[in-house]
Amino acid sequence: MEYINDINILDAVIHILDNNSDEPILNQYKLDLGDEVYKFIYRHVERALNDEELKYAVFNPERNIVKELSQEYLKGANNDLVGISQEIARQLFSIMKGNGNIPSCDLMVVTLSTDQGPILGILKLDYVKNFTHKIDFVDDKIGIGIVQQFGGLPASSQRIQKCAFIKPIMEDQEFNLMVIDKQKKNKDEEEYGTNYFINSLLGCTVITNERDMTKAFIKAAEAWTRNNVVQDADKAEKIRTSIKAKLKEEERINVQELSSELFREEPEAKRAFDDYIASQGLNEEVQVDKQYVEKKLKRVRLKIDKEIDLYIDEEAYHDTSKFEIIRNGDGSINLVIKHVMNYIEK
Repeated sequence: MEYINDINILDAVIHILDNNSDEPILNQYKLDLGDEVYKFIYRHVERALNDEELKYAVFNPERNIVKELSQEYLKGANNDLVGISQEIARQLFSIMKGNGNIPSCDLMVVTLSTDQGPILGILKLDYVKNFTHKIDFVDDKIGIGIVQQFGGLPASSQRIQKCAFIKPIMEDQEFNLMVIDKQKKNKDEEEYGTNYFINSLLGCTVITNERDMTKAFIKAAEAWTRNNVVQDADKAEKIRTSIKAKLKEEERINVQELSSELFREEPEAKRAFDDYIASQGLNEEVQVDKQYVEKKLKRVRLKIDKEIDLYIDEEAYHDTSKFEIIRNGDGSINLVIKHVMNYIEK
């Protein structure tokens, strides 16, 4: 996974796309990037670039307004960010008017300088419901109530549901852009409405990257262990520990080789494990995203017999002076927390 660590916001433009209007309200100026506005945009961009739902994508070969305009801008053929952002806003607004399921929003287009090169960001800022006070004068008396506001922008602590970060297209490039396209779990929404951002606006296809593979493998391995090693905590712990060790040590994990190590004398379990991993869309070889693994395995969370939750730092989990797993020989284990000098209740 290509992680972006150094971000500098150069310019930004915002437009209003209200489904209740006949036309979008298009800005004719760039935003004034004062300290608070810069900080607001920066936090949204930073949070999006670190979101686990961020995917790699490539533009489809067909003509597409966003692809053409972004490449003109990124390669210096057209430096009019306001004009380019207006065209992108018109395109999205046209898609929105064709489907009532797409929520109104502000569309922000941002120019970024990063440690991975120049990037054009497109952020769909869906409106959030806020509350504010309302002051009325009744018979010369002050009455204060609370009313809803529907045009608020998501706070910088909230995650954006849809955005794209577009790179200059180069020959033999692995991917052209990174996208977040989170779907609302609403059975009543039409397929066109749920896929409009990637399919209709960006005209791109999502491809699998190392983080996707690593994340899917961890999830699949844990799901298999939960469903197939139910009353044998000793065996389950050995499987989980072995998989974590492989993730930390290896650049690539061969699923067949791993299952042979896990189930040396259990051909049926090996076959079931291999089949389940394959059924989750994973290849026989999984490329490991080391940065994701380091973050994911930093803390261990244990749910014990549906009654006890235990959070442990990875270092403490492997430090026998602080925490120890004692195997009882009957499939059960004792989890021992040692030498406690201080604790608090939460």
